[in-house]
Amino acid sequence: MQGTTERRPRTPGLVWGLAAAAAGVWAVGQARRRARRIDYADKVALVTGGSRGLGLELARQLLDAGARVAICARDAETLERARVELVERAGGDAARVVAVPCDVTDAGQVCEMVSLVRARLGEVDVLVNNAGIIQVGPTEHMTLADYEEAMRINFHGPLHLALAVAPAMRARGAGRIVNVSSIGGKFAVPHLGPYSASKFALVGLSEGLRVSLAKHGVHVTTVCPGEMRTGSPRHAIFKGDHEAEYAWFTTSDTAPVLSMDTRRAASRILDAARHGDAELVLPFPAWLQVRFHALFPGLSADLNALFERGLPGPVADDVGAARQHGRDVESDQVPDWARKIQDRMAGRFNQRPSEN
Repeated sequence: MQGTTERRPRTPGLVWGLAAAAAGVWAVGQARRRARRIDYADKVALVTGGSRGLGLELARQLLDAGARVAICARDAETLERARVELVERAGGDAARVVAVPCDVTDAGQVCEMVSLVRARLGEVDVLVNNAGIIQVGPTEHMTLADYEEAMRINFHGPLHLALAVAPAMRARGAGRIVNVSSIGGKFAVPHLGPYSASKFALVGLSEGLRVSLAKHGVHVTTVCPGEMRTGSPRHAIFKGDHEAEYAWFTTSDTAPVLSMDTRRAASRILDAARHGDAELVLPFPAWLQVRFHALFPGLSADLNALFERGLPGPVADDVGAARQHGRDVESDQVPDWARKIQDRMAGRFNQRPSEN
């Protein structure tokens, strides 16, 4: 009987080949990332929603990096407090800071604001679309008006700003646009229906802008953060069982393991924009959630449905339909540790309510 030669699988060689290819792709990506790097010194940066929270911290760090910074927000009193702080941070150099009251849902106001920034500081080199609204409550209590409001602020606002600054960026062949979306723009978060819908739209807009503007040297970064400790729940809008909704949302927003320090988040966002990265998802638990949902969308949705069952249910419509800001909700269901963190973050990030 004629002998046969057994062929052994070349698994080790294949593995090493794939590893080498992956390393090569990573090295090329890092080289391109370094080539896209910009310096913020002497750049003009415009941050919407820059009077408090993450927006204020981004403005602080841009100023520290040498940029000339413009911020806008709807509330004039909160905006003025932020402007005074930023001027002090700039060593009293008021010429480096501009604060403009502006409703980003109004395209006319946006164009006027951008024109003022251009006249005072110069053409916008870095746009950070951070302004947003969040409504919390059962779907049963969310109305068409809630969805329309979320779309006007979270989607049309960034669109208005991008349309206002992109032509000059294209003409110069350089620019950065940062769109702050959410992990709620990657998968639907229970009790955040209007918010998630509008943030999904913003992710699509942001990715589309990146594709179309890249050939002009303008890089668009989509940021999808999870929980951050900014003290923002007091500015969120709650419907349904107001106290219970405020309690779960505030507790999750401040949980040390799940939520992220705002200063560190701002630093990572500006690093991603500096290098023209396509997307940033943070913190790590949020990154894991997004990746899990991408791989197992059905299972992820089923798990979120289970989570939703543990949240407060709808109540009588005459109560649940009412809108309350977090600052007006007093809830003894919020743990003391979470309340203390919220109060500390509110002071740190200018979240105190205005006198108006």
